[in-house]
Amino acid sequence: MSLNRRDVVKAFAVSGAGLASGGAFAAAPPAAGKIVHHVFFWLKRPGSATERDQLVAGLRTLAAIPVIRDLQIGVPASTEKRDVVDSSFDVSELMLFDSVADQKAYQDHPIHLAFVAKCEGLWEKVVVYDMVTV
Repeated sequence: MSLNRRDVVKAFAVSGAGLASGGAFAAAPPAAGKIVHHVFFWLKRPGSATERDQLVAGLRTLAAIPVIRDLQIGVPASTEKRDVVDSSFDVSELMLFDSVADQKAYQDHPIHLAFVAKCEGLWEKVVVYDMVTV
């Protein structure tokens, strides 16, 4: 049996009415989102490949922290120059956590504290963006 577009639209309308009336098809509440932790670093000596590489090496040590679900480390991409693109940073890291509690455990973890103690002399400025996925 093949369905045409009208049949599909009608099926969605009927199921939507069931959802709106609190019928058996009601969806479960969404699960809590993941925490994304994105950090941007500006080096004290911009353009220093040695210091950039030291910072990247330090960031790589953070991968040993068990609560980190994903770790990405990068430098500005050579994408199109637009007014909305800020590529003034030298290094960035992006982490994914399962919860706010896991992100807090990361902040207090000895490996993270050792990274900060070893590398904080390399950067002039740090900006952090934390978000919960929706």
